[in-house]
Amino acid sequence: MNCSFVGMNYLGHAYLSFNSPQILVGNMISDFIKGRDQFMFSGNIQKGIALHRHIDEFTDTHPATKKAMEVFRPYYRLYSAPIMDVLYDHFLANDKDLFDDKSLKKFSAGIYQHLENNSTQLPNRFLQMFTYMKTDDWLYNYRYAEGMQRSLYGLFRRASFIKDSDTAFQLFLDNHDFLNECYQDFFPDVKQFAKQKFDELVL
Repeated sequence: MNCSFVGMNYLGHAYLSFNSPQILVGNMISDFIKGRDQFMFSGNIQKGIALHRHIDEFTDTHPATKKAMEVFRPYYRLYSAPIMDVLYDHFLANDKDLFDDKSLKKFSAGIYQHLENNSTQLPNRFLQMFTYMKTDDWLYNYRYAEGMQRSLYGLFRRASFIKDSDTAFQLFLDNHDFLNECYQDFFPDVKQFAKQKFDELVL
């Protein structure tokens, strides 16, 4: 993933850590770790970093993701991939088979607490971002359109060449049902894939 897009789909990566504490840490910090820096971490955190990268590759090449990206491609071209990374967290947060309002709030709070408990293992750049994540409760607020509007704004604030997030947000609203259908086609597959990779890495 382009380093300009640090901060994608945290809820998805947290969920796909399968309640494994050290895998979660690696999965959440992966975008902040470059090259051989990954070998500075313990074995299971390294495995979490690897799992994150497997998930990203699977996501970007999945047919449902490619179909969803076409909504944004005429306006954003290569940026359509990280846009969908962001938006998948909205549909995950609203997936009634996985979360209701109360369970999402509890899950999000648990992730923040675990990351705080492991703060000495978190890169400084992640820690700086994490302050805002927890304060503004990003994981829970992905549930709402306003949360996605802020996430898209943050995405393009870090982008190199495109700063307009308003068009992306309007396209999200206008194509919400279609994008949700793409999520429904995608998420069972990525969950199965991630669990397989998790088992290969951990067991």
